[in-house]
Amino acid sequence: MTVAVAALTVSACAGTKPRQKLAYEERPVELLYNTGYQRLQSKRWTDAVDYFQEVERQHPYSEWSRRAILMQVYAYYQNNNYQDAIAAADRFIALFPGNPSAAYAFYMRAICNFEQIVDVGRDQAYAEAALAGLRDVVRRYPNTPYATDARVKIDMVNDQLAGKEMTVGRFYQRANQPLAALNRYKTVINNEAFQRSSHAPEALYRLVEVNLALGLTEEATRNAAVLGFNYPGSPWYAEAYALLTERGQRPDVQPEAKRESWLQRLIPGGA
Repeated sequence: MTVAVAALTVSACAGTKPRQKLAYEERPVELLYNTGYQRLQSKRWTDAVDYFQEVERQHPYSEWSRRAILMQVYAYYQNNNYQDAIAAADRFIALFPGNPSAAYAFYMRAICNFEQIVDVGRDQAYAEAALAGLRDVVRRYPNTPYATDARVKIDMVNDQLAGKEMTVGRFYQRANQPLAALNRYKTVINNEAFQRSSHAPEALYRLVEVNLALGLTEEATRNAAVLGFNYPGSPWYAEAYALLTERGQRPDVQPEAKRESWLQRLIPGGA
């Protein structure tokens, strides 16, 4: 094997700053790996990937190669290069599915999707992918720290997805499409995971509101009873209670909270 100091070539594209890239030269695996690790410590993420890729290319199927793939996952992730991090994690899983370190690969694949979740007004493809990945981590590695963190993030993703349903439901309600709105609010209430979200009290209130608008007083009263039983201290129940009493109904449970002003609903903490 030829031992040499790492050679570098310069590549550049129009309009971009030239970057030194690692040229192919046979080198001891320890030199390649340790240099890549030093680049990680210096937060030179792209340079670190170059060295770990050389480990994988020059010494495939070795223990060093296995470690190098995981290091690539980490370096890509730290550089916010999520798609390449996911691709490296997938490669590790395909090559070493039974290795204990596969737990890290599965976890990082889920986290890369989790960190790309956008606001509820946009497509939730990343949220769906993150939820599937996090559930996979919990199922495969239930007694690991990865699973512990995944369970917390699963609740966060479910809250996000429930928020998306609420956003669409409110849109339909404002557009005078009450049946479409009801279906969205019912999704939040009927989905066991969404029931634990922060949006459940409002979803029940919106069901009261829409059912009253449709003249379905009995159904509205039933939704208010569920809201009052589960969330007696929620301002949303105070609103539902007021709506029903204004129509001559008298729910059994007295609200523990006061009605919020419209400004408070629009701006939490407002006057």
